[in-house]
Amino acid sequence: MTSAAANEAPLWQPDPERIAAAAVTRFQSWAAERYGAPAEGGYPALHRWSVDELDTFWRAVADWFDVRFSTPYETAIGDRTMPGAQWFPGATLNYAEHALRAGEDPLHAGAPALLHVDETHAQSAVSWSELRRQVGSLAAELRALGVRPGDRVSGYLPNIPQSVVALLATAAVGGVWTSCAPDFGARSVLDRFQQVEPVVLFTVDGYRYGGKEHDRTETVAELRRELPTLRAVVHIPLLGTPAPEGTLAWSVLTSADTEPVFEQVPFDHPLWVLYSSGTTGLPKAIVQSQGGILLEHFKQLGLHCDLGPADRFFWYTSTGWMMWNFLVSGLLTGTTVVLYDGSPGYPDVSAQWRVAEQTGATLYGTSAAYVMACSKAGIHPGRDLDLSRIQCVATTGSPLPPDGFRWLHDEVAEDLWIASVSGGTDVCSCFAGAVPTLPVHIGELQAPCLGTDLQSWDPAGKPLIGEVGELVVTNPLPSMPIHFWNDPDGSRYRDSYFEMYPGVWRHGDWITLTDHGSVIIHGRSDSTLNRQGVRMGSADIYEAVERLPEIRESLVIGLEEPDGGYWMPLFVHLADGAALDDGLRDRIKRTIRENLSPRHVPDEIIEVPGIPHTLTGKRIEVPVKRLLQGTALAKAVNPGSIDNLELLHFYEDLARTRR
Repeated sequence: MTSAAANEAPLWQPDPERIAAAAVTRFQSWAAERYGAPAEGGYPALHRWSVDELDTFWRAVADWFDVRFSTPYETAIGDRTMPGAQWFPGATLNYAEHALRAGEDPLHAGAPALLHVDETHAQSAVSWSELRRQVGSLAAELRALGVRPGDRVSGYLPNIPQSVVALLATAAVGGVWTSCAPDFGARSVLDRFQQVEPVVLFTVDGYRYGGKEHDRTETVAELRRELPTLRAVVHIPLLGTPAPEGTLAWSVLTSADTEPVFEQVPFDHPLWVLYSSGTTGLPKAIVQSQGGILLEHFKQLGLHCDLGPADRFFWYTSTGWMMWNFLVSGLLTGTTVVLYDGSPGYPDVSAQWRVAEQTGATLYGTSAAYVMACSKAGIHPGRDLDLSRIQCVATTGSPLPPDGFRWLHDEVAEDLWIASVSGGTDVCSCFAGAVPTLPVHIGELQAPCLGTDLQSWDPAGKPLIGEVGELVVTNPLPSMPIHFWNDPDGSRYRDSYFEMYPGVWRHGDWITLTDHGSVIIHGRSDSTLNRQGVRMGSADIYEAVERLPEIRESLVIGLEEPDGGYWMPLFVHLADGAALDDGLRDRIKRTIRENLSPRHVPDEIIEVPGIPHTLTGKRIEVPVKRLLQGTALAKAVNPGSIDNLELLHFYEDLARTRR
């Protein structure tokens, strides 16, 4: 993936009116008056100040968004050592109080806080006042069940309003929320929930996906048997089945007209547990704090995404992905949050665009893979649907290829802010991405985010500009994990991010910082393709190869061999009707040679029945590499983390034939 030159015309440029109206512009003027931020120089000057004056910047964010500290703080950062930085020591607050604050305004209370759409495109709304009432009722019931601050509360739930209510009620009482989507099998859920020992489980009887009903009563029964710490199970009858014996009915727990009571907890009190994909072992149980998430999401959603009460925020996600937690935080800015529960491509690939049209979404987020699927399907959403309210389309999950930028510009709207963003479950936020006041260059993320000291380093820790290096963050962020669950000495946490560069967060991505301030993501550095000393990210290969209409998806692996050789196969999942003949092989090789590097032309091109992914849709490169190195399947991968385990047998068999 190559950078657009600094003098090349951007794909999109915000007009002066949009720049003036953006919250980040108003924040900069305000912070210049009160906190010494630079009044001139636009976003680049503001970003430089935000990382040079980290303490002052985060105090300004808390002030700008009127964060309610029930106990005041003296400094934004105490000890800034990573890991273990201390944020707003002594302060107390509550995340849920801020998420429900818009409902306190009588003029806003009747407006929709949540819009829910299912696969039939039936739509229902939950007002701010009704959301507050349900959270108040459920929080009181959780307290009556003995849930205390620090207790874990779990959800085996789809993307429905009840999930949002359960999260907010848990946060209101100071509990620690954790969730999995109901398409996760019992083993996958238990690999996660057994680590944190929940005392309450919220669950559905099943879910609807791809036009079918999927019963989950047996799975729920297994979860109940295998989670001995549960004191209560709450049944949500999505498919209409009666509550099993010994469970509580959702409708009863949320029926009271109760004003929510918000437990005031320390800034670093745990808010939720998220999980890494866990492809090669038990998923890491990542704990983030009430205050850290509150501040980071205010900044990200209110300044970078430019969301406010007039907006409607739709991101296609499930409750098993950090983007669901990020989506719920749209409530912090008084924004209406759109929840879509269903398949991304049912009944056809245009499904998400129709949801965006139906709900009047102003910011629509999806995966880069979905954008490329739309491109390959030849659909025309801008022509066939009324998408006039969409101001921004954001993508994540993997880098958005240049062709994806062009397709969104050509097929959705020419005056479209395209925000490719990159971050991680580890911080439940973005390191780089959306800035409403900056231009968009094809194939590039607009800029590092405020307060994020993002750099590209070589192996010796030297900063790079215009060259590929490791993505590092050299100063702490509030939403960095406070710890991993069951990691008492912090060793697993340190090994995950701080082993290569002590005291500096290494994320595991290859990036380039361009000379005009943007960011290019090249893929995971732990699956780097290193041929004859030239390193390349796998994402660059995918972007080039998957332009070919015959290629549905691909997977590339670089394998160091015992004799000192290096084998680099490219696995391709073909589109219907395509054949991997000599002509297609030659076109693939020529595409890589001409667009990327002759050194990275694959040694073999191999057709596969499908590409395996994590449960959140990411291609699994490292476990496949381990299989090809001869590692047994049971040791190479955690079966519960993979979307289709059968696909891995192909690579296992291939390894045997090569030995």
